Amino acid sequence: MSTTKRGELRIYLGAAPGVGKTYAMLGEAHRRRERGTGVVAAVVETHGRKRTAELLDGIELIPPRYIEYRGGTFAELDVPAVIARNPDVVLVDELAHTNTPGSKNPKRWQDVEELLTAGITVISTVNVQHLESLNDVVTQITGIEQQEKVPDDVVRAADQIELVDITPEALRRRLSHGNVYASERIDAALSNYFRQGNLTALRELALLWLADQVDAALAKYRHDHDISDTWEARERVVVAVTGGAESETLVRRASRIASKSSAELMVVHVVRGDGLSGVSAPQMGKVRDLTASLGGTLHTVVGDDVASALLDFARDVNATQLVLGTSRRSRWARILDEGIGAATVQESGKIDVHMVTHDEAKRGFTWESVTPRQQHLMSWLAAGVVPSAICAVTVLLLDRFLGVGGESAIFFIGVLVVALLGGVAPAALSAVLSGLLLNYFLVEPRYTFTISQPDSAVTIVVLLAVAVAVAALVDGAAKRAREARRASQEAELLALFAGSVLRGADLTTLLERVRETYSQRAVSLVRGSPENGQAVVACVGDNPCVDVDTADTIVEVARETGGAEFWMLMSGKRLAAGDRRVLSAVAKQAAGLVRQRELTEEAGHAEAIAKADELRRSLLSAVSHDLRTPLAAAKAAVSSLRADDVGFSPEDTAELLATVEESVDQLTALVGNLLDSSRLTAGVVRPELRRVYLEEAVHRAIVGIRHTATGPDRIKVEVGDTAVMADAGLLDRVLVNVIDNAARYAPDGIVRVNAGRVGDRVLINVVDEGPGLRRGTEEQLFEPFQRLGDHDNTSGVGLGLSVAKGFVEAMGGTISATDTPGGGLTVVVELAAPESVTT
Repeated sequence: MSTTKRGELRIYLGAAPGVGKTYAMLGEAHRRRERGTGVVAAVVETHGRKRTAELLDGIELIPPRYIEYRGGTFAELDVPAVIARNPDVVLVDELAHTNTPGSKNPKRWQDVEELLTAGITVISTVNVQHLESLNDVVTQITGIEQQEKVPDDVVRAADQIELVDITPEALRRRLSHGNVYASERIDAALSNYFRQGNLTALRELALLWLADQVDAALAKYRHDHDISDTWEARERVVVAVTGGAESETLVRRASRIASKSSAELMVVHVVRGDGLSGVSAPQMGKVRDLTASLGGTLHTVVGDDVASALLDFARDVNATQLVLGTSRRSRWARILDEGIGAATVQESGKIDVHMVTHDEAKRGFTWESVTPRQQHLMSWLAAGVVPSAICAVTVLLLDRFLGVGGESAIFFIGVLVVALLGGVAPAALSAVLSGLLLNYFLVEPRYTFTISQPDSAVTIVVLLAVAVAVAALVDGAAKRAREARRASQEAELLALFAGSVLRGADLTTLLERVRETYSQRAVSLVRGSPENGQAVVACVGDNPCVDVDTADTIVEVARETGGAEFWMLMSGKRLAAGDRRVLSAVAKQAAGLVRQRELTEEAGHAEAIAKADELRRSLLSAVSHDLRTPLAAAKAAVSSLRADDVGFSPEDTAELLATVEESVDQLTALVGNLLDSSRLTAGVVRPELRRVYLEEAVHRAIVGIRHTATGPDRIKVEVGDTAVMADAGLLDRVLVNVIDNAARYAPDGIVRVNAGRVGDRVLINVVDEGPGLRRGTEEQLFEPFQRLGDHDNTSGVGLGLSVAKGFVEAMGGTISATDTPGGGLTVVVELAAPESVTT
């Protein structure tokens, strides 16, 4: 039974509409046709661009599938028709498109997945603003939230991603020449979405996102093929620091090296397993601040062998250059140990190593710089060398001047020296060897081990006893020193992880720091028990563990009442018991972050209740006067009309009735806004989006405004045949409130309402010539019970624009206010544009 080979996905990625993605896609289609490949077009959005439409000539078109929805007809990708046609390649534009309700799949990328599964190669397009991970960043840059989104994983899974790049200046020039949008939309587009700053930022986002995908693809290839050699695909400079006085010099030097090749700067601090090279938090704080100011990143790893730990980290990040400081040790000290620098150079392979001189270099030998292993070797070496050297010097030079007592004292000093180096066994060996040499060469009868005098025997026994006693004391002190160094290492690591949390790191960042520090393949935090099931709360790395049975290192976080609620699971090299004490504290921090997040959510619910209560109190305070005023006016007019002792002319009667009508209209508007605000607060607004033509909506809004200052000569409507995806009832309420606000604040000026489409969004501008707003109060304009600059207490409780904002956001749009050039206020409502309909 044969299985269909999955089709390939090729994506053209752009920074903004109009860069030429569809044009490039059609160009590739023609190139493939010329090579004999069967190519069809299922969805190609030309957006009225003549040159793009011309490229469709000669390419077979698969008719779309039409779907009726809320009185409109929408064209969608006909997946069954494409599969039945079974071409080699199909063109499907706009991968992030949302299908019309009634389609089999809610998103077009899901349709594309069916085509790929059927063995058909798909060529598609997507803009960087539609990537799920960048949606909030793009919203912050452009002020427009994108409703069409595609998961990053879908785009990353493409076999090929090609960036269609164009400079912001060239794109704006293309736009101004009418090659992107129709002439009536050019000005609005240039002044809104297509501002040069927006385009520059979007272009940088696209380049960085694609660069990250290239890095990820390279890392995956190296991992899959077990490649550990450095590939100089992208320059990365790693600088090793100890946290000492020379660290800032090394970081600055490495930064200059990195800047010359536009390389990434990574600063790494190795915490030794023996805790020897401890450093204070303030020292590392200075290094951290300097690294951040130079645009680098600071990393911490644990390793007994500093050279190996440095090179493992450098190879893991595919670094090309490694910067080290020259050794502080003297030439004599390097006889015992070649040092970290020399070992790193010998084992660096293809990584270039820079040795940087500094003021701390060659400060001389210090006993603290000798590792416990080196001390152990030195003590055994001294156990044989020291007694032999003393014996030789005594026999050749001192024997003629000293007696057995003086010679014994010299050997005693030698045994003390060996004992101070550490180790009971070397000290005992030194004592025995010293006694034997003293007895053989210097005690009568000489050159024999016969002991003729009791003093000699006592001397040897004393030497042995003193050596063992001193060595035991030295060993005890060394043990306490090792424990102190170990505590220093643990304190440094705990400070590292605690600092990450205090600086606002989230759970994933903390786990990534743990993974990097302990050189693990993956780290995950799970919740639950092995008996009742466990759920992954967060994880980092490749193939993270999902239960305790698959983990190499397990750290429990027990409840106060007993039992483990959280488990930190690690896959990679198995960690020692000493490391687990630090990891236990870190796991508690991770669990604390989870609980903190849960408490924050609960606090958010409580805050929402408090805000609702505050809203009710503000409402009662605000309406106490604003309900009374129109009621009093209506009651006074009705009472006058009912009076039997006064006769009113027809004109007076009409005026009193108009007063009643106006007061009732004010009450109706006030109650309507109060009810709308209540609905928004309760979260029960559920808009039903459909195609709404703005010209009809604006005119309905004008008719609904019973205001003496809103005659047809004051409001100029220039929306053409523009349509939006909106709830007609909610849009009417938005336009009524916004236009009424503009007319009220500019009683003697013109209110202009215009609209234009920018990409897949529509901008509705309500422009007045009133006093405008003070700088910095634009956001307050849309808060409840705000009447900025309004001293007319009969004009409502200040809910109109707040309600408008709530309704716009409920429909997936945004509303903002800016100054009108020449004076006044411009309120901009941004909503989704309807999909193009083929007739």
